[in-house]
Amino acid sequence: MEDKKRYGLERIHPRSLADLSGHLQRLVRGRLWLQVLVAMALGIATGVVLGPSAGLVEPSLATTLGNWLALPGHLFLALVQMIVVPLVFASVIRGLAATEGIEQLRRLGTRVVMFFVATTAAGIGMGIALGVVIRPGRFVDSSALLATLPEAGATPTEGMAAPGIGELPEKLVMLLPQNPLSSAVSGEMLQVVLFAVIVGIALVLMAPDKAKPLLEVLGSLQEVCMTIVRVAMRLAPLAVFGLLAQITTRIGLDALLGMAVYVATVLLGLFLILVLYLVLVFVFARWSPGAFLRATREVLLLAFSTSSSAAVMPLSIKTAVEKLGARPSISQFVIPIGATINMNGTALYQGVATMFLAQVFGVDISVGGLLLLVLVSVGASIGSPATPGVGIVILAMVLETVGVPASGIALILGVDRILDMSRTSINVCGDLVATTLMDRWVGGESSAEEERAAEEARVAQRAAEGVDVVVERRGTS
Repeated sequence: MEDKKRYGLERIHPRSLADLSGHLQRLVRGRLWLQVLVAMALGIATGVVLGPSAGLVEPSLATTLGNWLALPGHLFLALVQMIVVPLVFASVIRGLAATEGIEQLRRLGTRVVMFFVATTAAGIGMGIALGVVIRPGRFVDSSALLATLPEAGATPTEGMAAPGIGELPEKLVMLLPQNPLSSAVSGEMLQVVLFAVIVGIALVLMAPDKAKPLLEVLGSLQEVCMTIVRVAMRLAPLAVFGLLAQITTRIGLDALLGMAVYVATVLLGLFLILVLYLVLVFVFARWSPGAFLRATREVLLLAFSTSSSAAVMPLSIKTAVEKLGARPSISQFVIPIGATINMNGTALYQGVATMFLAQVFGVDISVGGLLLLVLVSVGASIGSPATPGVGIVILAMVLETVGVPASGIALILGVDRILDMSRTSINVCGDLVATTLMDRWVGGESSAEEERAAEEARVAQRAAEGVDVVVERRGTS
């Protein structure tokens, strides 16, 4: 009881990740998205000149030039992938510490996880339905595509068996990392997030003076990660140019155009998810579609440019608080969690891609296989790294699950850059929608206006005192 009274007099407030969004806003004002679109067009044009369609350059020389052109792209991907684990780990912990207490955490955590799982399942279901109805695989020459694979004519592999009911307890226990460092090294993001959640809850339960040092260290880690992001963003246009030039050099423009129906199917699915989000915020939060899109336009364009929901987290939090009117405590919790477990756009892409490749390979997926596809895709999407290109890695496992050769990924790599950028924008939009809805459904002890005013006062206090974490003395009533 004494501990409860003592800790109840104090509340700890780490600085918001939104304070590190200044450079990201400058990128938006500099129209990074337009630079990326121009780089995409130039990359495809360069690839056409160097590729087999034009026949102007020897294939060996074209391959060498393509590899060098793609170097900035690979550096960009490596830099972003390098910072995701520490950035998400630090942001989840500090986001948990910024909440009002265990009661808000319990209500918020339950609702947000259910929301993310439900919308992710809806995304994969929508992708499968579009693949079945449109059948994009029938619009390409299957024999010509398969001939380009090293394993041409490979037979489908046997799918993995789903775990039985008796195995589920062991599988659930295995979600908790026995060695958190090993999970971080191997990129097992779900385990990293679970460890961060446990540490964050422990910090909420601790006395503020004991929790403050670790929160300050994690704040410094956030700044280091965002500094690396700032350097990486300078390479974004060059990265897109080089990667598209390399792919077009290898496969030619005709192969890219042949995938147009597949690309259109994925983009249609992503648009339908966006419509679903707009309906949800209109019905439950009374945001008109136009107003919501105007409020979130900057962060969605930046997500499109970077293909990383983790890299844009500071601007996502700032947008949620300042333009959508969400509570700081809720936005700082939901958005870092959502950057890892909310992959609705990625899930839809996996559904369409799996059905497309199944049609190309002539694999007939049964109803049971489709249900397994939904379960595996949801599980694989939740906890995947919020980095560029991660959808391809997840897709490899999903394909093997339903008996489609993973080598088929080589057929869709040429258009994945465009789709990766698009589905990242939808993922980030989902984070903002979830924040808006959770602010309405969960709320807090104070009104949103009072909480934002208190946060502004703490920002001024930090600037005056040069501190990161503020310990607030509260009344005893």
